[in-house]
Amino acid sequence: MSADQRATLEPRKPKALRAGSRLAVIAPASPGDEEQASRGLVELEHLGFAVQRRPAQSEGYFAAPITERRAELVRALTDDRIDGIISVRGGYGSNYLLDERLDADLGPPKCLIGYSDLTSLQIFLWQRRRWTSVYGPMLAALAAGAGGENGYDRDSLRNAIEKTDDGWLIPLRGEMLSSGTAEGRLLGGCMTLVETTLGTPWELDTKDAVLVLEDRGMKPWQVDRALMHLKQAGKFDGVRGIGLGDFPDCEPPIAGSPSVRDVCTRLLAPLGIPIVFNAPIGHTRRPMLTLPLGVRARLQSKGEGTLEILEPAVLP
Repeated sequence: MSADQRATLEPRKPKALRAGSRLAVIAPASPGDEEQASRGLVELEHLGFAVQRRPAQSEGYFAAPITERRAELVRALTDDRIDGIISVRGGYGSNYLLDERLDADLGPPKCLIGYSDLTSLQIFLWQRRRWTSVYGPMLAALAAGAGGENGYDRDSLRNAIEKTDDGWLIPLRGEMLSSGTAEGRLLGGCMTLVETTLGTPWELDTKDAVLVLEDRGMKPWQVDRALMHLKQAGKFDGVRGIGLGDFPDCEPPIAGSPSVRDVCTRLLAPLGIPIVFNAPIGHTRRPMLTLPLGVRARLQSKGEGTLEILEPAVLP
């Protein structure tokens, strides 16, 4: 199937997660902190889910050898007893799992929850199979609890994984960078990982998208470089609107030099589309908002900004 043919396909949605749904915990990238992971698992159980735990292990900056990480992912995707999948953490390494064999091994869609390095896997599943996914908290944010620093927003998580009858509104708690309203398909994720799809067979198609971009630990000039790369690759051509994160740990190295906000204003505002900056998406110290990727959404850049999800991300 060609890229143009895939682009015309309707999204494939997983079944909603309910109390008692069984979640598989995977580590497709880096290993997690064992104590943090344990607290995150307890939070999942408090939310009503049955959790299939995984043994703690590591191999350098990977959670396990590639063969084991791939086998774990395939088991979670194909085991009929598993209703949804959540990652221990991001880090680095999900890209090692992306190839034709994984495409061939996919079963029916399952609710995949994660962010950061999981962006690679989420984009692969969208580009190859049109799976929706959930850009939301992994075990570390769950460990910090709902509503607290480094924690997560419970309402947006619940809506993304449970709501099957209608859309919903997400207050973005950001700031207007460029005003207006735009409607499109919600796509994107961690900016570095969106950028690294360029040139791959699963390069993200951003045309007609409301594009989400966020990251952490980058100097403003590194954000500039990534945005320029995406711009020169044509990834902002046809984008309807952009939602930007709050970019923690990205302060200017020299007082008075350009900030990430300055960089985004200079490079993105001339696009003439609605842009909201400083939303607590993905990497953030504030309670993390959960966004369903692959569904239609309406971005309003006014005041602190809102994102209206126009269709459920999951099926009854």
